[in-house]
Amino acid sequence: MASFDVAVIGLGAMGSAALFELARRGRRAIGIEQFEPGHDKGSSHGESRIIRLSYFEHPSYVPLARRALEKWRELEKLSGETVLTVTGVLEAGFPGCQVVEGSLEASRLHGLEHEVLSADEINRRFPAFKVPSHWTGLYQPDGGFLRPELAIRQFVGLAQRHGAEVRTGTRVLAIEPVGSGVRVTTDAGEIEAGSVIIAAGAWIGDFAPELRPHLKLTRQVLGWFEPLRPASYTPDRCPVFIFESEDDACYGFPDLAGTGVKTASHRKGADLPSANDLAQDGGAEDEAHIRQMLALAMPDANGPLKAMRTCIYTRTPDEDFVIDRSSADPRIVLASPCSGHGFKFASVIGEVLADLALGNESANDISRFRLDRFGAQSA
Repeated sequence: MASFDVAVIGLGAMGSAALFELARRGRRAIGIEQFEPGHDKGSSHGESRIIRLSYFEHPSYVPLARRALEKWRELEKLSGETVLTVTGVLEAGFPGCQVVEGSLEASRLHGLEHEVLSADEINRRFPAFKVPSHWTGLYQPDGGFLRPELAIRQFVGLAQRHGAEVRTGTRVLAIEPVGSGVRVTTDAGEIEAGSVIIAAGAWIGDFAPELRPHLKLTRQVLGWFEPLRPASYTPDRCPVFIFESEDDACYGFPDLAGTGVKTASHRKGADLPSANDLAQDGGAEDEAHIRQMLALAMPDANGPLKAMRTCIYTRTPDEDFVIDRSSADPRIVLASPCSGHGFKFASVIGEVLADLALGNESANDISRFRLDRFGAQSA
């Protein structure tokens, strides 16, 4: 039976970053992935992911976001690939909305560069947008977008370069603590490791019974639309955006390479019984839902549909992450779920997970993500 210092289950955003961190520290590490890195069956695909420093969800995320930005730049330096593009991030919505007020609070608390803009100022400065006249906005110049599939492939490749073993197309059947470590049973045999990181995304509940009752999977649909005025939607003229109306919230990206303006609703989608039930089945109803926000705030992007994709949000009740050692055995580390806003943190969470798996405390503050916040049912 093969033996490793650490086994990483799942090589999506968090798992791939953790495998790289372990390998670069000289540990014998193995990453196990049931599909291929960068696959489209979970939560880490779709061409682009937002990165922003100001954080409407809670100001306590800001230090983690700052460290994540440093780590993304490090990945670019090590890989020679452009993973991060700075476009600025515009958040806008009705007076008092969480998106603007929460980000403004975080910006002020942490001294982040930002500008408060009226609707007229938004529409004059960014021709891509025609937001309602009663809206306000917050612009943060340091934000932009990441390329998720490329980032995952680079993390995995760098991990292998540092000696990590990678097994793809391999399904984990069981994870069981034993006297000498943790035994991982797969459909291709067994391995043992001193510790295990479970970064299985929407499948994490299959291996973490203490977490399963607190998770809800939802189907989220992404749409790419051909802009009616293409010159307004290039990355140098159109920032990444997050909009909140009285009825919906959406996020989106400029036209990156002729693929179209990508937009999606951030509100809760339809429930999924299991991660295996996700299908690439975006349809007319999904398209109509997305187009409502385009018509409201950026009608010049409301052109022909070019593509649709579905992905999964793995949600906790409070929409915060779970990053902690298992209550069943401290040699098992639980990574995420991220409730639809985690990819930007993958670079630093890889660092955090490596620390936890090696028996150390993290230098980054992850107290908000403790498993025991859910109460006795988590024990």
